[in-house]
Amino acid sequence: MNDGAARKIIHLDMDAFYASVEQRDHPELRGKPVAVGGARERGVVAAASYEARRFGVRSAMPSVTALRKCPELLFVPPRFAVYKEISRQIRAIFAEYTPLIEPVSLDEAYLDVTHNLKQLASATQIAREIRAKILAETQLTASAGISYNKFLAKLASDYRKPNGQFVVRPEQGLAFVEGLAVGQFHGVGPVTAARMNQLGIFTGADLREQPVEFLQQQFGKAGRYYFAIARAEDHRPVVADRLRKSMGSETTFAQDLWEFTDLLDGVRPLMEEVWEYCQRSGIRGRTLTLKVKFADFQQITRSRSSVGLISSQAVLERIGRELVEGLFPLAKGVRLLGITLSNLNTSPQAAGHQLTLSL
Repeated sequence: MNDGAARKIIHLDMDAFYASVEQRDHPELRGKPVAVGGARERGVVAAASYEARRFGVRSAMPSVTALRKCPELLFVPPRFAVYKEISRQIRAIFAEYTPLIEPVSLDEAYLDVTHNLKQLASATQIAREIRAKILAETQLTASAGISYNKFLAKLASDYRKPNGQFVVRPEQGLAFVEGLAVGQFHGVGPVTAARMNQLGIFTGADLREQPVEFLQQQFGKAGRYYFAIARAEDHRPVVADRLRKSMGSETTFAQDLWEFTDLLDGVRPLMEEVWEYCQRSGIRGRTLTLKVKFADFQQITRSRSSVGLISSQAVLERIGRELVEGLFPLAKGVRLLGITLSNLNTSPQAAGHQLTLSL
């Protein structure tokens, strides 16, 4: 078990990022349970402050459920432009230490500091300096996990939240993993964890006892990944400038939509959001996909590809309109619409990650 022992990987994760930004900018919210998102019937919590989390409020939770858990919950509409700007500030701090930065989202990233720009021997010291700079420049806190691979660094960053850091050294990796519940592993979701539990696999130690053939039989291609992480092994590199494969936006409506004009009005701002990113980044795409979730939660997608790149907002909106027209006549109401542009002309200069804004 000497998986990349020479590597020094940091996973940086902002603490309750969206909610913390709102509490920073609105002093009256400090110390109170805050949810970023919509309070309407079909709203969803995008982020929850630590005060709200104590009541069991979590991101992606329906707003009505969150209010039931915490009647004093204060809802704040999201300000994605602000969050993106702060994210840029934070990544500029990362870049002072290493060019090997792999953003996962606006509020978290992996850094490979094995060979860092400041020639510091200690990844722990680098993480401490980065967190101090983030606090000084943004008045926001971050947590960090430090280890010899991405899997362990990700686990470690959750270990001292909020505003802390934790190190898993090479000689500690195996013991650290074996005592954790499989549901805590990054890459093992609730459904997979439940399936593992049914098979008698509850901890990392249980998982390590399973032959790779058995895991592949039960979980397909992911089986080999589970076999490796049970041994604290993860050979994935930190990949800077990962190429964007798609970009999109979606929204859930307070009431089901039935009329063509209402659906078109609903999808238009989503297309504007996508095109705004195209203009900002220089990225263009060939395929436009319309995502539809109906009132009964059935979900479908409809796509259309052009021979060349979609070169103007007018062309993008025309294709979007045609996709909406193809839904009619409707047999049931529509509760969610999404637009995604794919088959992109990505380049390292126009790289990034999928933009998904649930408004």
